[in-house]
Amino acid sequence: MEKLLSGNEAIAEGAIYAGCRFFAGYPITPSSDLAERMSFRLPQVGGRFIQMEDEIASAGAIIGASLCGIKSMTATSGPGFSLMQEHISFAAMAEVPIVIANIQRGGPSTGLPTFPSQQDMMQARWGAHGDYEAITLVPCSVEECFYLTVKAFNLSEKYRVPAFILSDEVIAHLREKVRIPEPGEIEVIDREKPRVPPEQYYPYDDSQGEVPPLAAFGSGYRYHVTGLAHDITGFPTHDPEKVGRLLKRIVDKIRNHVSEIVEYEEYMIEDADILVFSYGCTSRACKEAIQELRRDGVKVGLWRPKVIWPFPEEELKKAASGKKAVLVVEMNYKQVGYEVERILCDMRVHWMGRADGEIIPPEEIEEEVKCILTS
Repeated sequence: MEKLLSGNEAIAEGAIYAGCRFFAGYPITPSSDLAERMSFRLPQVGGRFIQMEDEIASAGAIIGASLCGIKSMTATSGPGFSLMQEHISFAAMAEVPIVIANIQRGGPSTGLPTFPSQQDMMQARWGAHGDYEAITLVPCSVEECFYLTVKAFNLSEKYRVPAFILSDEVIAHLREKVRIPEPGEIEVIDREKPRVPPEQYYPYDDSQGEVPPLAAFGSGYRYHVTGLAHDITGFPTHDPEKVGRLLKRIVDKIRNHVSEIVEYEEYMIEDADILVFSYGCTSRACKEAIQELRRDGVKVGLWRPKVIWPFPEEELKKAASGKKAVLVVEMNYKQVGYEVERILCDMRVHWMGRADGEIIPPEEIEEEVKCILTS
């Protein structure tokens, strides 16, 4: 079935398809219409919507709902995402699956509430304190808003981690046709449940693997959840061996599975001399620029991550191998650009970007590519 949806509406529909049945949020531009969509869609499928007093409470509410066995999400923008960081760190430590959609706008601070940016890329990776791994997906179309939201829930449930959808004001309010799959047509993953009786259950028992089964509160399993360092029972411990083992597992459960998590698009890269690296709405302008450059005989291609954290390092290295140069294009002042420079340290890596509320037009990207070729 095809529907004409905005990016925010598509995220809401993707969440419903993935099994989300609880949304807690606080209005903030440009994400408010996502919450509005969930407010009438969730009751239709037996779910619950609640408007909280702020973003801190919203993040706390979805953690609580998730611990009760309900797939849960919230949506916000930069200032609200900042307020959620303490709870994100808690969710990472307690290994509670949650999904947060951050519809990016211009910052810092209140910034540009109604204009797009890609200024929260590093915040999604390093925003909260402590060592942990979160998963971040970056859609570039309305259809991807739907499918990557389903994937965000699947990865969050599979690995017991926070997962973020980093959209932006352009994609959020763009309207495109989206094919909504039939139930069961694409995979929906639910968290693994305990296979032992309550008296034998430990919520952080790593003998069960890198991702222990998670029992729902109210299902007969009683256990302790804390943001403190803890042992397999969930109770606090200062034992360095137990703490080190816990934190290493929290990190390794993602780092050991990067190749299974990452997803990316390669566009006209086979014979390209210049590889353009971009993501989100900016990649749309890059693709248009590449089409024009190809008409002029310029060999250029696009490499676009759909999952940006964990970063697809090996995949990017392979794609960039043999190219004359790489151009990073993003709507910020070189956040992911530094990461690409680190990974491709033996290559010519160029960067262009802006953070003034305006999108980067294809014509400017074309000119930058031509300058690189003549430099």
